[in-house]
Amino acid sequence: MTTSTVGLIGSGNIGGTVARLAIAAGYQVVLSNSRGPQTLADLAAELGPLARAGTAEEAAAAGDLVVVSIPLRAYRSVPAEPLAGKIVMDTNNYYPQRDGNIAELDDGSTTGPELLQAHLGTARVVKVFNNIYYAYLAELARPSGAPDRSALPIAGDDVTAKAAVTEFLDAIGYDAVDAGPLGDGGRRFQVDTPAYGKPYGVPRVEPATVAGVDAVREALDAA
Repeated sequence: MTTSTVGLIGSGNIGGTVARLAIAAGYQVVLSNSRGPQTLADLAAELGPLARAGTAEEAAAAGDLVVVSIPLRAYRSVPAEPLAGKIVMDTNNYYPQRDGNIAELDDGSTTGPELLQAHLGTARVVKVFNNIYYAYLAELARPSGAPDRSALPIAGDDVTAKAAVTEFLDAIGYDAVDAGPLGDGGRRFQVDTPAYGKPYGVPRVEPATVAGVDAVREALDAA
């Protein structure tokens, strides 16, 4: 049983699902969102004694691992100072229809997680949870060694950070596939690539589909 804490900056569909999986694995979680901790009181109560609500700054300061799961357009609102040197799991995707057009993403000169990395400075950003529908993320979690275990791709520039995220994924029910560095590796499972969503089934149309290491690697290689 772990005593580590996961901070959640953003506690919506993906953030809330990661929080539930983390608690099931024995982690403590600190939930936050843009509307204030009072709006998360019910969720924290539902999740039980391992969960509490706080501000984004409190979640960032408390987390041994921190999940950023907010609309990409708001990445500058993520508090940088309390995340200095920490491992940050970035779940964001770029959707121009939601985020507005961001020139450097439209022209391909950088990627969403690289924007977050530049904003955070010394934090060690790992892209993860970006390519799977939140309901499937909850449904497909399996114990380590299960024959029907799924895998999730990760991308990052820090080897130690990727190792820690791989360990976290294993604890909450997933294998990891290293897609490479934050920029080029992250592009391999961004929106509209073969690894984005497809390995796990079409949301609201198909049942969740087990996608193991080989299936995820094949999808990444097709990018």
